[in-house]
Amino acid sequence: MKYMTRQQFGRLALASALGLGLHGVAGAQAAYPTKPISMVVPASAGGTTDLAARMAAQALGPVLGQTIVVENKGGGNGNIAAAQVKRAEPDGYTLLMQYSGFHVISPHLGKSSWEPADFVPVANVLSAPQIVVVRGDLPVNSMQELVAYAKANPRKLNYASSGNGSLQHVTGVQLEQAAGIQIVHVPYKGTGPALQDLLGGQVDLTFGTAPPFMPHIQAGKLKVLAVTGKERLPSLPQTPTTAETGLPAVNATSWFALFAPAKTPAAVVSKLEADVRNMLRDAAFKQKALDQGATADFMDSKALGAMAARDREMWAKVVKEANIKAD
Repeated sequence: MKYMTRQQFGRLALASALGLGLHGVAGAQAAYPTKPISMVVPASAGGTTDLAARMAAQALGPVLGQTIVVENKGGGNGNIAAAQVKRAEPDGYTLLMQYSGFHVISPHLGKSSWEPADFVPVANVLSAPQIVVVRGDLPVNSMQELVAYAKANPRKLNYASSGNGSLQHVTGVQLEQAAGIQIVHVPYKGTGPALQDLLGGQVDLTFGTAPPFMPHIQAGKLKVLAVTGKERLPSLPQTPTTAETGLPAVNATSWFALFAPAKTPAAVVSKLEADVRNMLRDAAFKQKALDQGATADFMDSKALGAMAARDREMWAKVVKEANIKAD
């Protein structure tokens, strides 16, 4: 039998301890998650960002074996929620269900408390074009009639948005520029209050993703004139795209995606990305999204990051030309 010297024995013991330690670390990462996850939403309840978060939380929770708690932190053009997630421990237990309008526009408004580099993309969940919606008693029934009415009545029409610099705001600017009209912008603190005043007749029209408006369109309380995407919505098959109405420059599609704090371990991001991919393959999930006027639209971390960068560049030009500032 060959005996080890004390020094050899010490080195062997140290190597064994390190090996067990590394195995423990790897095991801890593989076991993610081991506690509830917080999904922070930069908007109040009731909008499409909130819908995306609640659909994802309900579907992902059982897969991950943990409860996903949805936290609504609206306000500040998305800054309140983004700042909270930015400061969180980068361990995969605090995620941001981000709205594209905040992610690609807010950094250009001059008051952002974060920047895109503060987050790592995980995966896209839903995509949805904006729709053009008017109050039920407005005497127009098409985009052509809306433009003609606005030209005959400069600055008489007003439109609601969820705040200065929001995607609804810049979509309104797009419409003004493309159609050569003047309509008055009325900013609100979220889609919910804007929708209530549209239903009450205090404002004439607005833009937004379809889910919050669908019940009121179906009830005849609101009229939808166009979809600002490249294709018609399956849930609104009779509604033309803005391109079909002669306004191809009015093109605004929102996306709703998961982000994590920068420096979140790659293994955690990869697991979440894979689980979101599988979630979005589910036929029931896809149909629920379609029924709401959205699309289950998977995009992995790399593709999501590239799309976000392109969108930031595109909207930067609109914000600069219109001299849009934060509230």
